[in-house]
Amino acid sequence: MSQITELETETDFHSHISSATPSTLIVISFHTPWAAPCKQMKEILSALASTYPPASPATISFISLNAETLPDISESYDVTAVPFLVLQRDGKVLESVSGCDAGKVRGAVERHVGATGEGKNKSSLPAALATQPRPDDKVDASTSNGVSASGAATKDLSGYAPTAADPATAPEMSSTAGDNEALDQRLAELVKAAPVMLFMKGTPSSPQCGFSRQLVAMLREQGVRYGFFNILADEDVRQRMKVWADWPTFPQLWVGGELVGGLDIVKEELDSDPEFFKDYAVGKGKGGMAAPEDQKQPETASA
Repeated sequence: MSQITELETETDFHSHISSATPSTLIVISFHTPWAAPCKQMKEILSALASTYPPASPATISFISLNAETLPDISESYDVTAVPFLVLQRDGKVLESVSGCDAGKVRGAVERHVGATGEGKNKSSLPAALATQPRPDDKVDASTSNGVSASGAATKDLSGYAPTAADPATAPEMSSTAGDNEALDQRLAELVKAAPVMLFMKGTPSSPQCGFSRQLVAMLREQGVRYGFFNILADEDVRQRMKVWADWPTFPQLWVGGELVGGLDIVKEELDSDPEFFKDYAVGKGKGGMAAPEDQKQPETASA
């Protein structure tokens, strides 16, 4: 049976990719040791891999990478959260799956591996972990799937289709989309919204990538008060920021309206100057957000 191969270096990864035949489906699993759902993904992939017998040349290859220790590879596949699965063949990405839903993972693999009759033992796959709402999510616990807590059926909306008269149920797209001048002005204001501004994936209490998580921890340890911007909440800002700042990755740390850089650069600055954040610190280990936790698109932030 096939197995998952853990690759620990970029050299190992590129060697594995280059040695695969053009017909081999490569399943790349990005994980981190601190994310519990990654353990579930490993179980799912192990069960799935066991249903594909070894072949020559290989029909399918399962590999696993630590997203934090191999940041360049993670960035090249735009990994913003873990677990994250990428299916590719002959150097081309075919599909990606975020999360650890066994059905979605199995379906994605079966779509691309080919109708070989292999890998069809669906009952061997573990069920996906149940998702849990964040503490700040407003969830009505009295109803679930159209049935109230008392057991009474609620209004059936399965056949409902919205009309033009219905109110909008999602926020409008950014009014600055397509208007780079206005968006650049907005970015110029955002980077100065607080003396220290962190543009990150997710929020400080719920980072969506390991690099953002590490930078949040570093600022907290240094006692820095900072504002933040969740770039996953605004695609216009996320894409334009890369060009405007001439810095293609996130997180980005800005101090006094000037770009410092990403996690590695901040580490280097602290190594060369332990008092780098001295003017912005409120006490060792007491750092935190200068802006409210629930802000997603801050226009201003206090110091």
